[in-house]
Amino acid sequence: MGAAALAGGCAFAASNGYYVPPEEAPHQATFMQWPNHMGVYGDRQFLRMTQDNIVDIANSVAQFEQIILLADKSHHARLSKRLDSNATLWDIPTEDLWARDSGPLFAVNGTGGQHIVSLNFNGWGQKQVHRNDSQIARSVAERLGLPFVDSGLVGEPGGLDQDGHGTLIAHESSWVIENRNPGLSRDQIEQRLLTAFGADRMVWAPGIWDEDITDYHIDSLARFTAKDRVLIQLPQQVADHWGEAMWETHDRLVAAGLQVDVIPEPTRPRVRSADFVASYANYYVCNGAVICAQFGDTRTDAIAADALRRHYPGREIVALNADALGELGGGIHCATQQWPA
Repeated sequence: MGAAALAGGCAFAASNGYYVPPEEAPHQATFMQWPNHMGVYGDRQFLRMTQDNIVDIANSVAQFEQIILLADKSHHARLSKRLDSNATLWDIPTEDLWARDSGPLFAVNGTGGQHIVSLNFNGWGQKQVHRNDSQIARSVAERLGLPFVDSGLVGEPGGLDQDGHGTLIAHESSWVIENRNPGLSRDQIEQRLLTAFGADRMVWAPGIWDEDITDYHIDSLARFTAKDRVLIQLPQQVADHWGEAMWETHDRLVAAGLQVDVIPEPTRPRVRSADFVASYANYYVCNGAVICAQFGDTRTDAIAADALRRHYPGREIVALNADALGELGGGIHCATQQWPA
């Protein structure tokens, strides 16, 4: 399959011929990771709830494409009984579930070539144990026999979003920060990201530094749904600096000439804790479906599902309760990473 088909018609390619396709392009499979490290979770009951969410997501995606769940082989016998027949277990040890950040980031070229881009995951700036998770992308590259290409950066794919047609969006707070890229200017980071993703334009918004483990990943706020088209979730009232930062991102995207569609965040979710991330934007696009969260607010759940139907016509919308991931500060997109066809 050629590059244009992979990217849904995208003719853009970087100077080296490699680029990261949009998420809605065809996939070979989806990678996920098994959460299991008690040093990360502490509470065994909450770990089990999180594991239940991962099984639910994996089995939902498996109805549309193959799942590759990465886990130490000591977990395989028990896991195989819980997983759909379209799920495969690979013996790659993990600590946590965040495949978007520590899993393999694939780039493709027009002749069917692939490589895996290394963003040198370091536990979001040494904030969490990552002895295993920091090696996952390299281990997948070795298993597949693919080149492992160092971007010259430290960061996470969830720290940006891209349309596969040459444009990236990101919060500065996730990249221009001493715990990831000390000594590098924003311009230097931008150029390395553009090269790694095969893109030619970067749209930055400030974000928020040092208040959550990711330093405000943009994929819980704003997502490309097509070339130059973004879906963003915003609060109905700006009550704090988080709301101000969200609207600042919105204004930067609009000023950059992107088409921006706004959906509301839930106002009556099941979980009311202050640090709960109730993000409709943190959905995952797989072959034939969009796997998204619902939070128990019937009005905004319906608005979000309708928006996803508009943006992804012809795909089934599968809404799940993934509240354990929201409690951890993430969502379904954070737990998945696509392997392009």
